[in-house]
Amino acid sequence: MDMNAVLEIVTRTDPGMVRSNNEDAVMANPRCGFAVLADGMGGYNAGEVASGMATAMLGSELEKAFLEREPSTMDASGKSWAQVALEGHMIQVNSAIYQAAQSQPQYAGMGTTLVVAVFHDNRVTVGHIGDSRLYRMRGDDFRQITRDHSLLQEQIDSGLITPEQARHSQNKNLVTRAVGVDPEVVPEIHDHEVLPGDVYLFCSDGLNDMVDDEEIGMTLGALSANLELCSMQLIQMANDNGGRDNVSVILVKVKGDFPAARGWWSRLLAWFK
Repeated sequence: MDMNAVLEIVTRTDPGMVRSNNEDAVMANPRCGFAVLADGMGGYNAGEVASGMATAMLGSELEKAFLEREPSTMDASGKSWAQVALEGHMIQVNSAIYQAAQSQPQYAGMGTTLVVAVFHDNRVTVGHIGDSRLYRMRGDDFRQITRDHSLLQEQIDSGLITPEQARHSQNKNLVTRAVGVDPEVVPEIHDHEVLPGDVYLFCSDGLNDMVDDEEIGMTLGALSANLELCSMQLIQMANDNGGRDNVSVILVKVKGDFPAARGWWSRLLAWFK
């Protein structure tokens, strides 16, 4: 199914006010209905290399996977093809970045966060590693639907600190899971129901470290009719508050239903392809 008709997608990335280079990377494939955001880490330009590898590899491999097979079809394991492809290719990307870091001294220690979402059959399959986030605006309800893989989140979960204390913590950038740092990594993958009118925001921590969730939600609510303007405003807010990191956003607006074709109709469509 060509998702261009039901998804409006805007991507934007900015180096911020302090750093000279941009280690974030973003990409979207409106036809296949997916988007990828990565926030690289490492010395020199290594973070930029890691995030670039992650978005390029995932973009290419997921497009091939979903052109060959609809993401909503079920695998023999009982998982959707979207889940299987996401997990497999995120693990593949981890191996590629890890091997590059091991074999080339200038890339030693490089890694990246990753958040990926695939829209299919009135659902979104979300995979993430690290602390880049996916939020959802549904009517007046704005909420984070990924859970950070970070020391700070573990401290919140264990009751050591409150979410309010976490806002002022010095440990914001200590991730407990990243792509390319270890030989193996476990992506976290979940499905969520999608409704027409939903707006999804992917962001690197350069946004949510600089701008409170409440302000992000208010901006999204006020400007969601113009995603280009909304993306520019979110980045401007981060930069106005100091812009201490690269800041990237992807906005996806759902314009209508997109159920998967089933039964004889899907077989007919497959025959014509």
